[in-house]
Amino acid sequence: MSLLAFLDRDRSIAGPAFNRWLVPPAALAIHLCIGQAYAFSVFNIPMSKLLGINAASPDDWSLKALGWIFSIALGMLGISAALFGKWLERVGPRKAMFAAMLCFSGGFWVAALGVALHQIALVYLGYGVFGGIGLGLGYISPVSTLIKWFPDRPGMATGMAIMGFGGGAMIGSPLSVLLMDHFKSPVSMGVTQAFIAMGLIYGLFMMVGILLVRLPPPHWVPEGYIPPSQPKKLVTSANVDVEQAWRTPQFWLLWMVLCLNVTAGIGVLGQASPMIQEMFPGRISPSAAAGFVGLLSLFNLIGRFVWSSLSDSIGRKRTYMIYFTLGAVLYALVPTVGKNGNVILFVAGFGIILSMYGGGFSTIPAYLRDIFGSMHVSAIHGRLLTAWSAAAVLGPVLVNYIRDYQLSHGVPKTEAYSITMYIMAGLLLAGFACNYRVAEVDRKYHFQDESTASAAASQV
Repeated sequence: MSLLAFLDRDRSIAGPAFNRWLVPPAALAIHLCIGQAYAFSVFNIPMSKLLGINAASPDDWSLKALGWIFSIALGMLGISAALFGKWLERVGPRKAMFAAMLCFSGGFWVAALGVALHQIALVYLGYGVFGGIGLGLGYISPVSTLIKWFPDRPGMATGMAIMGFGGGAMIGSPLSVLLMDHFKSPVSMGVTQAFIAMGLIYGLFMMVGILLVRLPPPHWVPEGYIPPSQPKKLVTSANVDVEQAWRTPQFWLLWMVLCLNVTAGIGVLGQASPMIQEMFPGRISPSAAAGFVGLLSLFNLIGRFVWSSLSDSIGRKRTYMIYFTLGAVLYALVPTVGKNGNVILFVAGFGIILSMYGGGFSTIPAYLRDIFGSMHVSAIHGRLLTAWSAAAVLGPVLVNYIRDYQLSHGVPKTEAYSITMYIMAGLLLAGFACNYRVAEVDRKYHFQDESTASAAASQV
């Protein structure tokens, strides 16, 4: 009972001596854990040999069937973020983080049972559904809190947290391999035990974030911070209720902005290793291609912090203009760079592209705060993340299916990605147009409580 009371929103209000710089580590503790989802593929091959051990048996699960685990989890991330965003705003970050921890850790344990019983439906339910809900709640739960603590630097603050999600695979991948190697035996691949251990380990680390996180007192501002008397363009001092926000044209323009930016990056990220090997045949080994994938992940991670921090200085709209303009130019140049055989320019170009892909994720919460205010920013962010779910399907489909179509019509492998790169450049130009049209929200959508409404009426 005392634990449940500890999770209440009122019990998480910070005291006067609380240091706001403890909140980013609390957010990182959550995001570094749930970012393990990006490393789930390391389990695919071991899980395809659960019965055969040394080689897959006829009754083992196929890689195609195992691929659905990650897809379900990512789909549930967007759905749960959209469904529970307003509940999160009501109950506060601590209770939402605790629910994320229960779902994410519990998802590992249900999946472990599925592996032990060799019932893939239980794995789908565990890591896919329960774990995916944990991903969604854990992803959005720190956002509103960080923005409230850092009104002077909202882009930097959200960048620090969402950087953790991008870096979660750098911890999750070696940890998964280490645990499977430790528990592996002549009759077991060690997956069941690894899942149980990871559920416990991640649960404990997420509890650190739950214990650290605090909400600022009402009307709190950082020491020495003076809100601008004349707000910057596109930065509102009003708030928009989530139920009104998604009815505005600004919400759907930003939905398209995120979807198009993610589509252009996620398809390449999923096909990076075979793409560089096919575009530079005989020059890029599988191990070098793996290094390329790791380098892209690093750019993705760094971009989440650097670009969102830069957006505090130049503004969110201008930052996205850079993403779309520079990204379109780089994508359009890829076929030429490939034909010229310049590996260094190829790698550098895609490094910049993936940094902007990561930056798009970390900049969007601050963009939403600028447009809709901080009152329901987590709930609005949650609904906007359905754009990520759509892009997760659209991006890989564009890259993979167009490549296959090209190859089936006799196009050499070295040129099979050319049309795809031009299409990606076109998508980014469409994103530029959507971002260009973003303007201030009409006053009719602004939230008004009774005191605000009466004050407004008295001025009429």
